[in-house]
Amino acid sequence: MEPYYVIGLLIGAVILFATEKISVDLVTLGLLSLLVMMGILNVQEAFAGFGNEVIVMLGSIFIIGAALRDTGVLDSLGGLLARTTGGHPRRVAAGMMSSVGAISAFMNNTTVTAMFLGPVIGMARRLKISPSRLLMPLSFASILGGTCTLIGTSTNVAVSGAMKQRGLEEVGMFEISYIGLILFGVGLAYLITVGMRWVPERDRSEHDDEGGQIREYLSEVEILPDSPLIGQVAFNSDFSVLEFQVVKLHRGEVDLPIGPHTLFEEGDVILVAGKVQNLIKVKKIEGIDIREDVQLRRSGVDTTDASVAEVVLTPRSSIVGQTLRGSNFRRRTGLSVLALLRGDRTLNDHMADVVLHAGDLLLLQGPYDRFQKFEQEAEMVVITEHSYSSSARKRGIALLIAFAVAVAASSFGLLPASVAFLVTALVALATRCISLDTAYENIDWRLLILIGGMTAFGTAMAKSGADDLLAGMITGALNPYGPVVMMAGFCILTILLTQPMSNAAAALVVLPIALQSAENMGVNPRAFGIAIMLSASISVLTPFEPSCILVYGPGKYRFSDFVKVGSGLTVVTLAVILIFVPIFWPL
Repeated sequence: MEPYYVIGLLIGAVILFATEKISVDLVTLGLLSLLVMMGILNVQEAFAGFGNEVIVMLGSIFIIGAALRDTGVLDSLGGLLARTTGGHPRRVAAGMMSSVGAISAFMNNTTVTAMFLGPVIGMARRLKISPSRLLMPLSFASILGGTCTLIGTSTNVAVSGAMKQRGLEEVGMFEISYIGLILFGVGLAYLITVGMRWVPERDRSEHDDEGGQIREYLSEVEILPDSPLIGQVAFNSDFSVLEFQVVKLHRGEVDLPIGPHTLFEEGDVILVAGKVQNLIKVKKIEGIDIREDVQLRRSGVDTTDASVAEVVLTPRSSIVGQTLRGSNFRRRTGLSVLALLRGDRTLNDHMADVVLHAGDLLLLQGPYDRFQKFEQEAEMVVITEHSYSSSARKRGIALLIAFAVAVAASSFGLLPASVAFLVTALVALATRCISLDTAYENIDWRLLILIGGMTAFGTAMAKSGADDLLAGMITGALNPYGPVVMMAGFCILTILLTQPMSNAAAALVVLPIALQSAENMGVNPRAFGIAIMLSASISVLTPFEPSCILVYGPGKYRFSDFVKVGSGLTVVTLAVILIFVPIFWPL
């Protein structure tokens, strides 16, 4: 019965991973505990995955990426590369995507997307191009670039470790580079020739005098004593002069319907949608002010010298899924929220009661060092240019050189990859490119626990015979159609699972079954493993990938925009995998 118990646990884990009602790391640890209590694994087998060198390697790469970002090297490089392209949107997109893909081959794709986000938006403004035309290609390029090397994505590293555990040779640093470059080239060609036709062009007609895109935020404005707005009709008031759309009126403790005869009174709080430039002007207009500023002044806080910046919430932000009120945002961050924007949707709730999503844009006010702190902790991305000290930049350049040396040393077998990158991470700490606390904060511990736990689950599947049972069922159904069709089935299953699950989780769930099926058919299991690894990285059917979430709000995209562009890209790149994997890794 053990195989059926393990299969039942696998199904339960997939459901929990997909719904995310419980954190993936807790699900993984619970799964390991059940396997030990059921006697399927002993304690050493259950936790052996956490001693895997893959864990050390990934943790080191997280620290190196954060250090390069915090010293300003990546930001400067991203800004330089973004500024070197110009002209027609397709040429701009091609140049930008080539630059992004080259960097993403060696860095986490979410970090690369965050690095380029501000410079690309600034470039779009200068060229009078809607940012939506460039931001989706930016996210897709960062994802495809990760298929070019072993360290391009954490999924590649995780699958390589799992393959080694199954007795196969681990994936080399540049073993997948040939097919990765083909994937990237085909993906870029598709996006330039076909995809760009589907990429939406939002708000092209709505630009300021300097070519900057206008974004309409939701904000709350309070009518102060002696305001000229007192007694004015809501639908024909001075708010129209500021080009504000009145969304809701809050008076006292109640929300009032806004009709043709509704008059404003002192103390009214008006929910408005307006341009960010005009919201900032409100702070200088007599008789009205942004409610957050009013409350801060009443509590004795001086906001005269505070910085104002637009930020994007990242998927790792601790306030995602909470409201501003429930998360005590101002107290926790030292920043106040002046306005909120979510894609192209109009929000009708009071800002304090809006449940925040990854990708939301916030107009924040506060000390600039607070912005930097939360950006360093991967809580948010500031859509502005940053300033860094020359000494920090010099340390960052030295670290970049050390990182290149580590890549070369591991590629030529001079040092194990885990040791090479661990030494580089220690160099980053020793040279003060990053503090120890910030380094720990930038490690994705949930992902490391997931990889360590799912590696042990692979052992449970092999030990119990569950992988052989599932592989036998799948082989029996697809064997008459040949190994390529079998490979295609596993690739499609991986792509579908990456929609509700993380890429690494999907790949690690499918991998043991795919490898066993290949062995049952008498074909090369390494080819199946590489195909699963790449399939997990090219799945862009929906905007659930963290890189896509980062651009979702700034690009004012809709869910359907990603389905239109991403589905075609996924089909094209899947075809490349099924054609070229059997060529580079003969079946």
